[in-house]
Amino acid sequence: MNAPVTMLPFADPGAGYRALKPELDAAMLRAMASGWYILGQEGEAFEREFAAWLGEDQHAVGCANGTDALMLILRGMGIGEGSTVVTVSHTAVATVAAIEMAGATPLLLDIDPDTYGMDPDELRAVLEDPPPGLPPIRAVIPVHIYGQPVDLMPIKAACDAAGVALIEDCAQAHGARLDGRMVGTIGDAAAFSLYPTKNLGALGDGGILATRDEALAKRIAAIRQYGWVRRYVSDLVGVNSRLDEVQAAVLRVKLAHLDAHNARRRDIAAAYDAALAGTALAPPARRAGVEHVFHLYVLRDARRDAIMAALKAQGIGTGIHYPVPVHLQPAYEGRVALGPAGCAETARAAHEVFSLPMYPELADEQVARVCLALRGL
Repeated sequence: MNAPVTMLPFADPGAGYRALKPELDAAMLRAMASGWYILGQEGEAFEREFAAWLGEDQHAVGCANGTDALMLILRGMGIGEGSTVVTVSHTAVATVAAIEMAGATPLLLDIDPDTYGMDPDELRAVLEDPPPGLPPIRAVIPVHIYGQPVDLMPIKAACDAAGVALIEDCAQAHGARLDGRMVGTIGDAAAFSLYPTKNLGALGDGGILATRDEALAKRIAAIRQYGWVRRYVSDLVGVNSRLDEVQAAVLRVKLAHLDAHNARRRDIAAAYDAALAGTALAPPARRAGVEHVFHLYVLRDARRDAIMAALKAQGIGTGIHYPVPVHLQPAYEGRVALGPAGCAETARAAHEVFSLPMYPELADEQVARVCLALRGL
């Protein structure tokens, strides 16, 4: 009788803790022993260290999660009711949820079918000739999906020409670079998720946003805590969205390892690329001039279900990001506005994309196991 196949999981957040256990335990104990658990020294230090890691005179503000980071940027910019915000449908629902949390109206565009980022040509078209019946467009949120920078420079040029804010959604792209510049430093502001499976992940929820506009950062820092500029006095209408001290301490440890972990992700991606040579599957497309950080290693094939089943039979876990585009989700279908392309490429991609295991703690023998399975497809 054959022994059951041991599954190699698609994601393993616990591996990130085990790999750094002594450092993480010491950091958490330090935070817990401090007696200060909300908006204290650990959070302030993490904000400084993250801003310095980004460079380009950035100011960072921690918050409860990546969704709130986007919402806080919009609120800090005064973009809410009576405003339209343009983004894509091929993203986590969180991107669109944040727009509606700020009170604004989302307009969803299609993607480039090869790299899954916002289509700059469609954006240019809607900025030059906005769809009727919508409030004025005030901001654009391109998503650096899967760890690869979107085609940002034509998007920025279109935003500059139209006089609208450019907000980068960097939830999956911590450390990715475009023409040598770190994503999150090119637009007016940027939001990062710190969810446990992200390239920079907490041991719970967390988020951080960045901007070179110091006044905007200070305004957002007040909004995240009830609008307090002075304690217990709400000078602004605010919310409660704070990054706790234990998570900040964890993130300080992980930030110090992030560049090395991203390099490991690229090494794993290179091994997968080599394994796919000569098979019917193509490696993920890379745009010229980018440094991909492979939050996800995403393949595409019309035979997706059969391929995923074959990999599962060999003990290889896979995932799908995202099986249902935002504009086809029950809560949004028929309610959110779409660009002139109708998100046709987005809908096609949703039926074909799937992801292989990708996290820096994968051992060489585990990577080799995945590669062997890929060669047999």
